Amino acid sequence: MKQFGGQVLFLDRSDINTDEIIPAKYLTEISKQALKPYLLEDLKLDGFDSKADVPGKKVIITRENFGCGSSREHAPWALEVNGINVVVAPNFARIFRQNMYNCGMLAIELSERDVEDIFHTFADKDTECAIIINDDDTAKVKLISGSLSKSYIFRLAGFEKALIENDGWLGYADSKY
Repeated sequence: MKQFGGQVLFLDRSDINTDEIIPAKYLTEISKQALKPYLLEDLKLDGFDSKADVPGKKVIITRENFGCGSSREHAPWALEVNGINVVVAPNFARIFRQNMYNCGMLAIELSERDVEDIFHTFADKDTECAIIINDDDTAKVKLISGSLSKSYIFRLAGFEKALIENDGWLGYADSKY
């Protein structure tokens, strides 16, 4: 199973769509790795520079409806090849969320209140994230910045947990069929 967690990239905007995650002009690339330099290239957000802000980040924390727009696996692939395998938001576009799990990645839904608290507490700080997954379908997002630490509980359904434990849909299918 992948290691989940690491340095956090805060994207304080709702409705970040798949064209902003990976522009459509790069969808003709034939490998996931070819998508790497273009992640979030078209994202318009005050003070954000994809070339400077993305490298080294492992977790994205953002607002509601992340991954809306066109349905494509390229969006989670572009995150994955950049080392990002966790996105935390109040909610996701349905197909994007499933594509994340199909790739063995976490699309964690926290309440709007929790996400607001995260932005208020951590967004202006150098923040690390640890994901703790328990055997009883409960899990938590633990954020750490210096001596400050807070945890936020979420549920991880059985099938979603099976997908991440098997590194995605293909690994899951191999283990079952």
